[in-house]
Amino acid sequence: MINLLKSEGGIRLSLFLVVFIIMSIWEIMSPKRKRLVSKRQRWFTNLSIIFINMVFVRFTLGAFAYTVAIFSQLKGWGLFNYLETDLWISVVISIIILDFPVYLQHIIVHAVPLFWRLHRIHHTDLELDVSSGLRFHPLEIFLSLLYKSIIVIVLGAPAIAVLIFEVILSATSLFNHGNVAIPKSIDTLLRYIIVTPDMHRIYHSTIMDEINSNFGFSVSWWDRICGTYKKTSSLGQLKMEIGLKEFRNQNELRLFDLFTLPFHGKMGQ
Repeated sequence: MINLLKSEGGIRLSLFLVVFIIMSIWEIMSPKRKRLVSKRQRWFTNLSIIFINMVFVRFTLGAFAYTVAIFSQLKGWGLFNYLETDLWISVVISIIILDFPVYLQHIIVHAVPLFWRLHRIHHTDLELDVSSGLRFHPLEIFLSLLYKSIIVIVLGAPAIAVLIFEVILSATSLFNHGNVAIPKSIDTLLRYIIVTPDMHRIYHSTIMDEINSNFGFSVSWWDRICGTYKKTSSLGQLKMEIGLKEFRNQNELRLFDLFTLPFHGKMGQ
């Protein structure tokens, strides 16, 4: 079990670094939007949050969803364990199904004031690039792991499916936050399957109607099926403002400000 958990952590970290480096180089070679905010300060803040979250997760729940999947399989818990389906059929279906609760979770954190207080940290970034992809409050990460673990138990998802899903989720988050230029024709085709940077950037607009759209992380199907898909921003990709209006007129929030932000202001703000 310990060796499995070490392997899981090593695989996820290695692939994370590979995707992060590729996206960083792509942003330098072919940026979509001109940078208006100091990259040095933003990256210090965002990378610090990523590092703190990694340490926090390591010493709290760790590979909880993955561990739960192994335990559920041993106990015969969950739909796929009960049906005793072929492993790879279970893997493919599990990866597809697991993405929908993440989409729902994204809607929930916008709709419930208590969760929005945590999630709005992700929206306070004044620009978007690969470093924005994992800019989340540690408490939101913690609650997200618990939520996904419950889904894994109910579904009886194989451990390998959970690992693949987590890798995909992390990689697509880095990708769709990237400040990279993709030809419109290619972007249009990609959007029928995956969430592209241009599609997800609309979700980070300061306009509330646009903030509450394009909730998908990896595949774009759920937004299209559930009616939350928005094709374009009213201001266009190059002129749209990124972030939350209440934070646009002040300097980039510092690390301590972000971690304490959920505990300030009225509920729902």
